[in-house]
Amino acid sequence: MSEVWADAVVAARILAADPLRIGGAVVKARPGPVLDAWLAIAGGGKRLRRIPAGVGEDRLLGGLDLGATLAAGRPVAQAGILAESDGGVLVLPMAERATRAVAAYLCSALDLGAVAAHRDGVSISAPARFGLIAIDESTDEEAGIAEALADRLALHIDLSDVAIGDIADEKLGDDTDNATATREHLETLTGVALSLGIGSLRAPILAVRVAEIAAGLAGQGVPDADDLSLAARLVLAPRATRMPAPPEDEEEAVEEEPETDQPPDQAEDERLTPDQLDEIVLEAALAVLPDDLLKSTAKRGAAGEGRAGASEISLRRGRPLTSRKGDPRQGRLDVLATLRAAVPWQRLRGRKPGAPIAIRRDDFMVKRFRHNTESAMVFVVDASGSAAAQRLGEVKGAIELLLGEAYVRRDTIALVTMRGEGAELALPPTKALAAAKRRLAGLPGGGGTPMASGIDLGIVSALDAKRRGFAPTLILLTDGKANIARDGTPGRPQAMEDALQSARMVRATGIDTILIDTSPRPNAAAETLAQEMGARYAPLPFADARRVSDAVRGAL
Repeated sequence: MSEVWADAVVAARILAADPLRIGGAVVKARPGPVLDAWLAIAGGGKRLRRIPAGVGEDRLLGGLDLGATLAAGRPVAQAGILAESDGGVLVLPMAERATRAVAAYLCSALDLGAVAAHRDGVSISAPARFGLIAIDESTDEEAGIAEALADRLALHIDLSDVAIGDIADEKLGDDTDNATATREHLETLTGVALSLGIGSLRAPILAVRVAEIAAGLAGQGVPDADDLSLAARLVLAPRATRMPAPPEDEEEAVEEEPETDQPPDQAEDERLTPDQLDEIVLEAALAVLPDDLLKSTAKRGAAGEGRAGASEISLRRGRPLTSRKGDPRQGRLDVLATLRAAVPWQRLRGRKPGAPIAIRRDDFMVKRFRHNTESAMVFVVDASGSAAAQRLGEVKGAIELLLGEAYVRRDTIALVTMRGEGAELALPPTKALAAAKRRLAGLPGGGGTPMASGIDLGIVSALDAKRRGFAPTLILLTDGKANIARDGTPGRPQAMEDALQSARMVRATGIDTILIDTSPRPNAAAETLAQEMGARYAPLPFADARRVSDAVRGAL
């Protein structure tokens, strides 16, 4: 049995023991016997209920049953899947294709333990306590599941490389004792999360819960180093956004280990100092980090809709396709196709001559369209200070590399620079490589850092691109240190406060954002800015044009 499968089995048992406490799991796997075997263990011998792929909001939350309403001549409500969960475990296949709305409703239900909505004149309010297994079936080139949803699910398992010969029969379910973590355990896991660049406070909290459940399955009252290491591998390592900063050069004192009459395995936990425990847990997380951490980080968290350059089915615009069955509230009703679908069944439905045509839910036909989405990448570059020439040189090279692929990917690129007392649109949206090179040549740099002004102009440019039908991405290259306020006055405290306000505006607009930290070492100010704007944080010390281009391309 492989080590990956062994950890996956332990994760499945933890999920089966207490799914409500840890939210659930993200499972990277394709349909097959390996996934089925893991789900059987995670279910603890119980039947897992599947959420239909492409589920609509009405079926998920409940609401007005259109077919029954038309047949009865009065409003008829139906219960949703979440309200019927009854404390069990739900399985969401193809979670990477879930719409933003479905992901948001799942997040809300996981947070509140209930669903509350008002749809089609029907008020929906019901308990919804469940654990969720989100199956990520995306390829390396596709976007994964929504970051907000993945953040609420403690366990992240990758079964992509597990073969059928690697698994073994496992017994279902184990008795669980109650275990309680100490403050020291929480501090250890929080420190490891901070070292790995994890900004969410949920991660260490969920890791502590996983360690407690693992200790309870082992019959222990308090988690030990092995339980904490397991939690670091299953919860923290998959969320890592960076490698830990190397320790400062210090002379290491060599100390002889004190002799003890106890066997090593019995005395080990008693001899561990907090620093030793931190090191053991961090090494456990580092052991399972992917080699291409930057690429996987850039890919993580994009919703499964609106990917640039992809040929997608739309219910609103594009080249017309054949109509399909669907919910007319989610698109345009094809009246003629609906009537053609309903007419052959009128005799069976007991329609009398002269009476209106009896239409059922399965008759509704919705128009579909195919269109190619186009992306607009808005670079917002810190062109201030002594490093301005280097940063601008890197960005110029990255834009030229990306423009070289613009004709294939249908990308549009714009450049906003912030320097002095404000920001300016140095390169309007363009696909023309020659024109871009001319505009990029000789861009000035130096002066202060008006971060808020730069972010504000980036938001305006991105929203303008969105209104014109593009899928905008905001790419901010900075060290996160602002010193010019929005009104152009110098002063770091007010400048940072203005920058954080602008960052929160980015989060409110929902614009897909990447913050590339250009500091020599990962900077807390840049990471805080990324958290406030809901951006993917990519620390790239001494980044060159190729690395910047690869980071952006991976995110798209």
